[in-house]
Amino acid sequence: MSDVLVIGGGIIGLLTARELADAGAQVTLIEMGQTGRESSWAGGGILSPLYPWRYADAVSELVSWSQEAYPRLTTALYDETGIDPEFTVSGLLMLDALDDELALAMDWGARYGVHMETILGAKLHEREPQLELRQDPALLLPDIAQVRAPRLAKAVRQSLERRIQIREREEVLELLVENGQATGVRTPKGKILAQKTVICAGAWTAKLLEQLGNAPEIHPVRGQMLLFFGHPGQINHITLQREHYVIPRRDGRVLFGSTMEHAGFAKSTTAEAKEALYRTAVELFPILKRTPIEDHWAGLRPGSPSGIPYIGHYPGVEGLYFNAGHYRNGLVAAPASARLLADLLLQRPPILAPDPYALEAARG
Repeated sequence: MSDVLVIGGGIIGLLTARELADAGAQVTLIEMGQTGRESSWAGGGILSPLYPWRYADAVSELVSWSQEAYPRLTTALYDETGIDPEFTVSGLLMLDALDDELALAMDWGARYGVHMETILGAKLHEREPQLELRQDPALLLPDIAQVRAPRLAKAVRQSLERRIQIREREEVLELLVENGQATGVRTPKGKILAQKTVICAGAWTAKLLEQLGNAPEIHPVRGQMLLFFGHPGQINHITLQREHYVIPRRDGRVLFGSTMEHAGFAKSTTAEAKEALYRTAVELFPILKRTPIEDHWAGLRPGSPSGIPYIGHYPGVEGLYFNAGHYRNGLVAAPASARLLADLLLQRPPILAPDPYALEAARG
């Protein structure tokens, strides 16, 4: 019997397992598919919310802690595994953030110590020569970084392979609860017992908890993405406009996303979304008209009210915890979310006040 069973092998589940293993716990991680192949694999890897001042302080606090942790985390993973998550400070250039939100953005930046610059006309095109011609000012957050999410998940998994038990392609059919105590799960292969269970199942979390009668408000939100086969130096910054973003990778590839679709658990791509994304991408950066599309995919985000994740003890069942519902910010909030969950489970002083992330917390 393990000390802790972690359900879900995305970046939240993997980093939660890593935190618990670092503390000396015997951990088993179970994933219905392959680790890191759902939302974690599909995401863009921007280490910031798109418009961070629009989120509750509970999200900003997770993000701020995680942003400080990421350079150490990615360096440690590279040293341990030889896999480079490609932590890269690209800066986040916002083209539509100054109309009605400048005062709000500046206040948020001052409270969280985030450096911001306003860039006008010609200066903007000096920084991004391939950007469409425009006169409106832009807002630059120069210290915002990115990672390549698939490589990050692969590195965390490899770092855990000899430290925990990983069971892939094994679906949880039922949570086992006896006399108000979580004892493990049942899968097609039988029972997996553990003293404590942590659900990190992303968009599938609510489905697992339905049997207990008090499921969190987490629902799947499909996002489709395009990948262009570009060249290094074509685009310099992560660039954001009207909820769409361009992410330049080190090797020159350019990721463009994403849609926001309420399509249940359907993870298929659509021709309509591909055409709409392409049209928007080439309007923003005309050079992409001459850049071939390499890939088109979709992922399912775990949507939750206000984007505040659920982190902590599941009420009414001893030994049952969850860490899910991060919506669009799972990657950027993952290190803090994993540390906070581990603190609560291990009864350590928490890095952040846990109340805003409890199931009982108001979600407006």
